[in-house]
Amino acid sequence: MKKRNIFLVIISVLIITGCTFQSFFPNEAAGIEEDAEEPTPTTSLDVKSPNKEDANSNGYETQEYEGGQELSGLNGEGENVSSNPINPLTGLPVNNPENLLLPPALVSVTNFPPTARPQAGLSTSPIVFELFIGDGMTRFLAIFYGDYPKSSIQAKSGNLQEDLSEGMQEPVIGPVRSGRLPYEYVRQLFNGFIVMASAYSKVADQLGDYVNVFGDDQSDVNSAMVAVEDIEKIAKENGKELGTDALGGMLFEEDAPKGGRDAHSLWIFYAYKNQVFWRFNMDDGSYHRWQDNADGSTFIELTDRLNGDPLTYENVIVLFADHEVENTYLIDIDLLYVKRGKAVLFRDGQTYDIYWTTKSEEYEKTTGKLRPIRFIDAEGNPFPLKPGQTWIELVPNYTPLWETVDSEKYHILVDGRSKGSGYWGLYFKLDK
Repeated sequence: MKKRNIFLVIISVLIITGCTFQSFFPNEAAGIEEDAEEPTPTTSLDVKSPNKEDANSNGYETQEYEGGQELSGLNGEGENVSSNPINPLTGLPVNNPENLLLPPALVSVTNFPPTARPQAGLSTSPIVFELFIGDGMTRFLAIFYGDYPKSSIQAKSGNLQEDLSEGMQEPVIGPVRSGRLPYEYVRQLFNGFIVMASAYSKVADQLGDYVNVFGDDQSDVNSAMVAVEDIEKIAKENGKELGTDALGGMLFEEDAPKGGRDAHSLWIFYAYKNQVFWRFNMDDGSYHRWQDNADGSTFIELTDRLNGDPLTYENVIVLFADHEVENTYLIDIDLLYVKRGKAVLFRDGQTYDIYWTTKSEEYEKTTGKLRPIRFIDAEGNPFPLKPGQTWIELVPNYTPLWETVDSEKYHILVDGRSKGSGYWGLYFKLDK
């Protein structure tokens, strides 16, 4: 990754004072996180961004947003085919079309310890990446683009309800934690900026546009939150706008493709104290996330602390990619210029073997810019996702995925084999 050397202070935003980092539970299967050598947080807002002369290399351009004709989502070229402006990352209309010109915010959100849950804002993120960060733990990189959450009790449908609580503050996203190496690839692909709570020096040196935010409680490693208002200000005031096709390439269709296999649930084993279930809910047609309470047995349905809504995603994708382990806490993932990688899509209670690509096509060759990950079939044609939100699990290429049995017990799930059951298991294993 190329280190960017041009710095521009975009705005001054009031951020609360700094916090220190600390270990949060014993060194077990999902153990201690070592953010060693990260810069000591300060009271300032650190912003790293290219100037206007560097805009082309980051995929930004000033261009009017243009709508299409009739509401039916996006085609494989990312073109809008709707009379209402469509979010190219969800295939759904947006309330504020001017926001589609703004670069996406990529927020680093913690998943450990369990006291950091429920996280805030994930129910409004079009795409969330989950990646392994060492010691059995995972972290989320949540993309915020299009309509921002406007109320602390905003429903997933986007309808605002009356706030009846007292002392309710403006909506925030987080808890925000440190940056990781793969964030830079995602940032380049989505033409956005990273929001994080600092980063290990060897990581920060390789990241492009980023903003550092810090918490005010030195006893709580997960006290850093970022106000939605601040993210929107940064996106608006950096002086760059996205072109209409900058985030194109994903295809959305309401009807499920033919040829799927039953997929009632997906169990993911990252570590004994970090197990996830994605369970299909027929009532709303999406997958709900459940996670063990760092005990390997008590599974809790995750919600969004902003509104109390369950974390539900219309698409859950297992994306297989090369992982490079530099040390226990420095894990890189190869996401750029990949011609074709394996992926598995879960949507509408079914699963599909698909592929993903970030290879240069006509758009990339013409503009010199990148676009987000595209999902394709064996012939290279765009494969349709369901309109809505997408959760992407980043795992090594050799990660086993199989049909197991209906259980919540580790030893039964890991040993279970039942072809056609519709209960899927994935066992994360990282060669070092």
